[in-house]
Amino acid sequence: MAVAGCTMCIKYMLFFFNFIFWLAGGVILGVALWLRHDSQTSNLLILQFEGQQAPGTFYISVYILIAVGAVMMLVGFLGCYGAIQESQCLLGTFFFFLVILFACEVAAAIWGFMNKDTISKELMNFYDSAYIKAVDVSGSPSKDAAIKVLDVFHNTLNCCGKRDNTVLFNQVSATLCPKKSPDLMEHQSCHDKLVELFSEKLYLIGLAALVVAVIMIFEMIFTMVLCCGIRNSPGVY
Repeated sequence: MAVAGCTMCIKYMLFFFNFIFWLAGGVILGVALWLRHDSQTSNLLILQFEGQQAPGTFYISVYILIAVGAVMMLVGFLGCYGAIQESQCLLGTFFFFLVILFACEVAAAIWGFMNKDTISKELMNFYDSAYIKAVDVSGSPSKDAAIKVLDVFHNTLNCCGKRDNTVLFNQVSATLCPKKSPDLMEHQSCHDKLVELFSEKLYLIGLAALVVAVIMIFEMIFTMVLCCGIRNSPGVY
């Protein structure tokens, strides 16, 4: 073996962090697939009203997570193998992919911070468009479709109405609110429930990204140290 002493310790620490990185990739991939197929978000984001699909901005972050999780598992394996083999070529390739992943994660974090309220606001607007049609007394042809859309929102989120309900909505709330408790006063606003739903999921995504970023920083440091140790070891020319 080419390395010894402290460099040997770095080698096994890098292997350990790469193994954790590989596991983290698997966890992120699993969480992303769960978010993609979660019944609450899926029930809402497959809705259509007046020819418009419910906004799917949330799925952009989920698809990014799926890609990141899969790449992390591949890169983690590459790092583990490179560390054990003490291969400067594999470690250099691993370091290159780490830098690319880190840059993508920073870019995704900036995008997520700038759009953190967009997801819930888009769905609020979608809900409001159906809400207006559902209480329309002029006999709008899309009224039945609007009521069905509201029914999905109300039963999925166990909510009813919005923060400032109209007099007309209060009059028909008994038919529009979830049947198990038709009293409007017993239900939280759907606007508040949408903010709560996506805030929790975006918080989970942000926490996963932070943990991965910390692991990646340590891995980049250890990779550079190990490469220098291999290059300076007596058996390497």
